[in-house]
Amino acid sequence: MASKLWATRAASCLRISVFHRGFATVLKDLKYADSHEWVKVEGNSATVGITDHAQDHLGDVVYVELPEVGAAVKQGGSFGAVESVKATSDINSPVSGKVVEVNKELNNSPGLVNASPYENGWIIKVEVDNSGELNSLMDSDQYAKFCEEEDAKH
Repeated sequence: MASKLWATRAASCLRISVFHRGFATVLKDLKYADSHEWVKVEGNSATVGITDHAQDHLGDVVYVELPEVGAAVKQGGSFGAVESVKATSDINSPVSGKVVEVNKELNNSPGLVNASPYENGWIIKVEVDNSGELNSLMDSDQYAKFCEEEDAKH
């Protein structure tokens, strides 16, 4: 157990040091909000999570507050929160619609947000009301540049 904990700490230290040289993972086929959420749209279904950049800045996630299935979400509106060892941050929805699924795995394993922000650490799935809203989000290149500029200010 101690070696696993050490490896996790070492990995998070390595990830942080690598990140500050500008290597946070940004996936090409996703859209991004300036509040550091990502969305992957397939038909009228959208999967939402927080980005690698966001989880990196938060540190180790210890709790994820999930909405109820059936809850309405609005683009830019808060639907839950991520609590880490450093801070609690609201999670905002990049799209408007209705929550059709929540990632219940996060109740037992909130660290999935850190370990796999774009895959196993997804947070909600939404039935999208207006796909036109995606036009106001950033693509991967715009988001990577946004993160670099934001980090340069700190």
